[in-house]
Amino acid sequence: MLRFMPVGDSMTIGSAGEHTWRYRLWQHLCAAYGGPFTLVGPREALHDRITDEPTSHAYADPGFPRSHLAGWGEGWCHMAPLVREAVRSCRADVLLVSLGLIDLGFYTNAEQTADNVRVFVAEARAANPRVRVAVLPVLPNIRVDTDAEFAAQAGRFNHLLAGALEDLDEPRSPLLLVPPPPSYDFHADTYDGTHPNERGEHKIAEAFAQAMWEHWDLGAPYALRRDAGR
Repeated sequence: MLRFMPVGDSMTIGSAGEHTWRYRLWQHLCAAYGGPFTLVGPREALHDRITDEPTSHAYADPGFPRSHLAGWGEGWCHMAPLVREAVRSCRADVLLVSLGLIDLGFYTNAEQTADNVRVFVAEARAANPRVRVAVLPVLPNIRVDTDAEFAAQAGRFNHLLAGALEDLDEPRSPLLLVPPPPSYDFHADTYDGTHPNERGEHKIAEAFAQAMWEHWDLGAPYALRRDAGR
């Protein structure tokens, strides 16, 4: 069985009442991947915006493998110390990573964040030397409209991320830079300028799905699912 572990921040954990892009990707793989698979991780909950805690299980559709390694307000600097044990205990084969926005916004600059990417990869490989890692660059959010320095740091980090993944790539443990969704627009694809709405969820899931299909021959082209509540 192929085990995918979604790793991310608030855009990945999602909030109470949402489907999440994890669900959208699972739907796609149910139709596109020709073998047994599941989503794994040490956590299952959504973020509860009322209590500001990761304690909700109120998924819009709970009927899917809800496990993940994601947290509201968590970034590369938080996940690097956790990923070795998560990969080991959950026997993850493929990490689907969407991180960086929170790091650049509150914790580290572009260079420091790129250093944490390298630590993260080393820690994941310490648990599984053959782990595959697909990484989505930072998707701009509404803050880039008013904070030029933040926008510059996001662009700088995405450049450094590409270089780090190229440097660290190896045949037994391939690293994949996921091209960002070309039509992604935080004005239209989020509900608050940062967090994906239904359209955004599909676009993020599609980005991972297309990259894995094109580069790893895993799955098939993404087909937009209209039956999100199945």
